[in-house]
Amino acid sequence: IKILLKGLRSPQESVNDLSPIESFRIPTKELRELHEEPIDPQAQQEIINSIEEVYFSNDSFDIVKYELERLPPVLSLQELEEYRDKLKQQQAAVSKKVADLILEKQPAYVEELERVTSLQTGLQLAAVICTDGRRHLNIAKEGFTQTSLGLLANQRKRQLLIGLLKSLRTIKTLQRTDVRLSEMLEEEDYPGAIQLCLECQKAASTFKHYSCISELNSKLQDTLEQIEEQLDVALSKICKNFDINHYTKVQQAYRLLGKTQTAMDQLHMHFTQAIHNTVFQVVLGYVELCAGNTDTKFQKLQYKDLCTHITSDSYIPCLADLCKALWEVMLSYYRTMQWHENHDQDEAAVVSSVSDGNNVIGTEENCFDRNYVKKKLEHGLSRIWQDVQLKVKTYLLGTDLSNFKYDDFIFVLDVISRLMQVGEEFCGSKSEVLQESIRKQSVNYFKTYHRTRLEELRMFLENETWELCPVKSSFNILQLHEFKFMEQSRSPSVSPSKQPASAISATVTLFEQYCNGGNPFEIQADSKDDETEDVLASNGYESDEQEKSAYQEYDSDSDVPEELKRDYVDEQTGDAPIKSVSRETLRSRKRSDYNLNKVNAPILTNTTLNVIRLVGKYMQMMNILKPIAFDVIHFMSQLFDYYLYAVYTFFGRNDTVGRTHFSFSS
Repeated sequence: IKILLKGLRSPQESVNDLSPIESFRIPTKELRELHEEPIDPQAQQEIINSIEEVYFSNDSFDIVKYELERLPPVLSLQELEEYRDKLKQQQAAVSKKVADLILEKQPAYVEELERVTSLQTGLQLAAVICTDGRRHLNIAKEGFTQTSLGLLANQRKRQLLIGLLKSLRTIKTLQRTDVRLSEMLEEEDYPGAIQLCLECQKAASTFKHYSCISELNSKLQDTLEQIEEQLDVALSKICKNFDINHYTKVQQAYRLLGKTQTAMDQLHMHFTQAIHNTVFQVVLGYVELCAGNTDTKFQKLQYKDLCTHITSDSYIPCLADLCKALWEVMLSYYRTMQWHENHDQDEAAVVSSVSDGNNVIGTEENCFDRNYVKKKLEHGLSRIWQDVQLKVKTYLLGTDLSNFKYDDFIFVLDVISRLMQVGEEFCGSKSEVLQESIRKQSVNYFKTYHRTRLEELRMFLENETWELCPVKSSFNILQLHEFKFMEQSRSPSVSPSKQPASAISATVTLFEQYCNGGNPFEIQADSKDDETEDVLASNGYESDEQEKSAYQEYDSDSDVPEELKRDYVDEQTGDAPIKSVSRETLRSRKRSDYNLNKVNAPILTNTTLNVIRLVGKYMQMMNILKPIAFDVIHFMSQLFDYYLYAVYTFFGRNDTVGRTHFSFSS
């Protein structure tokens, strides 16, 4: 059976051994005979199934050896014949099955042979076409001359060389770019430098297959990082001196780099650093100036410790310069916000006028950046002002102001009041930190000042002669220097303590006023009010004409006894001294009589005028220091009570001892 199975192969394997012509000569007669032999299909299948599996294992299986090994030790002819008949039946069943399969697949076999024949015909036709093509190519080769082919080759080389020349020129330009970049950085043309650097990087990526370009590309990257560093330095300059053109270039440069948000973060860091460096340098300059040596130990001190070395003489100028420097920083921040507001409005107008669907993504990114910058700037207002408050607070509390002169302390209050006004306009802050620090200093100062004024008032009252103080009949307390703040209108050169509340302009802020120049903390040479007060009458008279007429009226002393013309008369001898009675003394007495007869003039003494001046100073302090206004008015009432009690003691009591030997204790 195995031999028969080996002898019968598949139709495809048989075709490989036959030529197309011989394939049609397969003897199918024997196959048909096998196919036509009658047999029960079920019985045939049972016979096939009875074949052992080992016969179908592989081709290397030795059937003969296998059958011989299966023979019993004692051979029986009858058993061998029966076993042989069984094998023949199995062989016949397998042959019948193979014949059936071959005949069943014969139409497909014939069809496949036809396809093979058709493919063979197509290959023969392709061979003919290739032969014709080669023949025509040979004809074309013979038809073209060698010169024509040389021209074509040269033209091709020319085109290649032109492209190479362009590449070499571009590389040469890239090699010289660093010189131009340095020039643009010196000119502070940051957008142009970044644009050029980015274009060079793009060109370098195109020619990266050249070995010289790889080194140039790394060099351009280093140059771009250097530009970013210089750009950061340029951004820091905005904090002290804002320049529109300079800031516009910086913002354009950061936009080209795609780092608008990073620039805003860096800007706030620079503003914080600028505040610290500015106040430290200002205070350090005054400390070294007052120290009078070149010792560098002050530079190593902390700002808080440095403020304690400020002397009383340099305290006010240093405070003014400190506020002026901080004003410049806040003004720069204010102008920065203005620039972004105007820039955003211009961009919004451009976007609304040009509506292109391709730019939707870019517009959304720009809108996101603008919103981020706007929120960052608005949040930075309170942060910047908080830093300013803390620096000024440290300076205020670093020195004891209780021994300052009144005008100097009022000037300090003026400056701080103006600074708090700046803070309110800057970010709407009530400046609680500054108010608390100035309140502490004011309470401390006012207690010392009030104690000193009471002592002075005691001295005035003890030495008061209660004579009429010669003032004009038109005298008014507003004519006194201490009350000038009640009637003066606000102006840039007038301090806040000298302005009425009604004069505050609600439309024009300090930032709008000084946006283009000037400083609200500048100490004007003529900022002080004219302290000359025209309230006293000239020698007791309203005018020189009245004085002259009075002198003429009382110049005739013919009716005056001679004794009254003398300074004094010796009671023992009755002789008069050599020196006669002074005419000025006589006139003074007569002028006194004249003043007593004036009905319209107010009745004032020197002590009264002094008390009025103190009341004016206390009111001025209340106007500036509203948090301690209650304490001030309480102390002011003590002044009035003290004066009123003195007047009562001198003129209201009946005992003469109290009037003669009166003393006060503060």
